[in-house]
Amino acid sequence: MKLNILAFALAFGVWWGGGVFIATWWLIAQGGVTTAPMFLDHFYYGYSLTPLGSLIGLAWGFVCGAICGAILAWLYNLFEARVSG
Repeated sequence: MKLNILAFALAFGVWWGGGVFIATWWLIAQGGVTTAPMFLDHFYYGYSLTPLGSLIGLAWGFVCGAICGAILAWLYNLFEARVSG
């Protein structure tokens, strides 16, 4: 069974971006984490534990998730074709 690369990429992007968004708001609701290091701001330009940062993280997370999802679906299709035929 082949995966639809575009659909998988979009689903993965929504899942990853939504996860970053929800996690950011969870940390904001908990008062923010001041003692733990925040690594997402090293990878996602403009990200911070703020409402605006959650939207920036949502956008960056969607892009990263979509790219990773497309690669994962492409690799799955490649290996599936080699195994089945």
